[in-house]
Amino acid sequence: MTPPWNNRPADADAVWTERLREADPGVREARRPFDAGEGLRRLAAGAGLVPLAPAPRPALARARRRLDVISRWIVTEAGAAGHVGELAALIGDDGTGEPAPDDFTEWLPVDVHGVHVFACVLHLAGHPESAVFWWQLAAGAEHTGAAYCLHLHHLGQGETREAAFWKRQMSALRDRDAQDWFDGPPNDYTRDLVNAVESFTAYCTRHRSPGPLPVRHLQERYEAMADRHGEDGLVCRPDSRLPDRIQHLTAPH
Repeated sequence: MTPPWNNRPADADAVWTERLREADPGVREARRPFDAGEGLRRLAAGAGLVPLAPAPRPALARARRRLDVISRWIVTEAGAAGHVGELAALIGDDGTGEPAPDDFTEWLPVDVHGVHVFACVLHLAGHPESAVFWWQLAAGAEHTGAAYCLHLHHLGQGETREAAFWKRQMSALRDRDAQDWFDGPPNDYTRDLVNAVESFTAYCTRHRSPGPLPVRHLQERYEAMADRHGEDGLVCRPDSRLPDRIQHLTAPH
């Protein structure tokens, strides 16, 4: 039996549909398309679950390009192979899996710039996690270039909070070092330095097209090292043959 409140003409819906169809378009509200993504964002905002806004995609790409350019500068600069040679002699892997030395008693003093160069090599060879490990080691030893590379790495991944942290670390180191000779507010030094580096890397990206570095041998070598060095896949020590590989990168081809 049909409830009494449902007793209406069978064609009632059709009648109202016809009336709406015949109505003046000027008095009808246009049907708005439903944005599923925006709806989910509103629900998340209402529940207090809104994450930090991700960096715009162009900013991510720019940060990655800058990190590539800077890593290339560091690895191909004069003396880079020598710095890594000193590091490898101190804590390096002899190429067969045997570390030299076999304990930590001779790790000081470490060539911090060699650590930074090694991290840049790992970045170019496609081992970002290992590069981050060594950049963090160098930044902890107050290497401002390593802190800036960490800033760019996290910025390129859209990790804005981590990127901001490493930029503050770089600022603290640079501003402290510049206090004796920089004539201006402390924060201005790092701001001006970063702006200059970013302008120059952008110029190089737009107007210079250097040939690709021959990193295939590095990639193959460090794939083997990552497999050998533990379950986390990190490259834990520089290869004693790395200085020769760096010389090969910078040689004319």
